[in-house]
Amino acid sequence: MRATIDGVLLADADPQHLITIEGNFYFPPDSLTIGTLQESPTPYVCPWKGRAHYYSVETPHREHRDAAWCYPQPRRSAIETVGHDFTGYVAFDTTRVVIE
Repeated sequence: MRATIDGVLLADADPQHLITIEGNFYFPPDSLTIGTLQESPTPYVCPWKGRAHYYSVETPHREHRDAAWCYPQPRRSAIETVGHDFTGYVAFDTTRVVIE
């Protein structure tokens, strides 16, 4: 599966390597296109997954603020609930990023 925005490839991974959580596809860190995600200062804490880290994407057309996120240190209980360690996996805002 591929994640793109404004024609820019953000991630590309075999579907079997993705983790689905609450309807979002989380891409493994090694599937990300280097240099496409810029750290965002936006704070967020999920009640069951823990502290999220947001990323913005700058394309030739515009900046897409907080278009992606990950959990750098998800709660152990969240990993157990999901059934997979999703540390560092990145999900994308599907209202702006095309997942296909």
